[in-house]
Amino acid sequence: MTVDLFVSCIIDQFYPMTAMNTLKLLKAAGVEVEYNPEQTCCGKFAFNSGYIEDAKALGEKFLHDFPNNRPVVGISASCVGFIKTRYKELFYNTSLHLEHKRLISNIYELTDFLVNQLHKDYFEAVFPHKAAYLDSCSSLRELGLKNEGRQLLSKVNGLELVEMKHPEICCGMGKGMFALQHEAISSSLADKKLKEAMEAGAEYLITNDISCLMHLDSYAKKQKLPIEVIHIVDVLTTGWE
Repeated sequence: MTVDLFVSCIIDQFYPMTAMNTLKLLKAAGVEVEYNPEQTCCGKFAFNSGYIEDAKALGEKFLHDFPNNRPVVGISASCVGFIKTRYKELFYNTSLHLEHKRLISNIYELTDFLVNQLHKDYFEAVFPHKAAYLDSCSSLRELGLKNEGRQLLSKVNGLELVEMKHPEICCGMGKGMFALQHEAISSSLADKKLKEAMEAGAEYLITNDISCLMHLDSYAKKQKLPIEVIHIVDVLTTGWE
C-alpha cells in the first residue's frame, strides 16, 4: 500500500520532527509513503475566522495537492476533522464536487488509520512514564475516535496510562482562533486540563491533535508546570534502535 502524508502547517513550521517520526512509523507499519512538498494549509484557520473565500481557495489547492485515489494520512485530528466535515460545505455542488468526495472518503487521522485500516497497534516503543491521553474535541466529536489512541499506547513498553476525571472537556484551543479571541477562558481551560492530568499522576499528556498540543505545551512551559505535552507519534517511535 502507498499513502500520501498530510503534514499540517503547524507541524511543518513548529514540530517537523513529529512529521519525520510519522514517516518512520508508517514505514514500520509496512506502507510506502509519498509526500508532496507543495502542500500547505487545509484552510481551517481561515474558515474558522470567517474568511470563507480564502478557505475555499486553500481547500481547492489542497484538493489539487492530493489528486491520487489512495489513502491520505493526516497527523492532526483537527485538520482531518475540518476536511471531512467542512469541505462538504465549501465544495458541495461545485465543479470540485467529485474531487472533494473522493478526498473525504480517502483521508484518515493517523491513529484511525493504524488501528482500523492497517490493524496494527504494536511498534516496539519504549516509554517508561505515566501519561494521560487527551481526547481532542475534533478527534472525539468530528471523527468519532476515542479508543484508538489508547489502544496504541497500551502496547507501549513501560508506559502506564492514567485517566483524567474529564478527558472529554475542551483544552481551550477551540477551533484555532478561540484561544486568541478569548484568552482568559482559553487559559483557564488549559490550566484545568493540565492540572487534571497531573492530579491523575501523569508526567506526560499525549494527544493526536497538533493544535491542542501547541496550546497546552505553551501554557505548561509558561506556567512552569511539571508536565510535558507530546504527540502520540513521538511516543510510538521512542526507544527504537
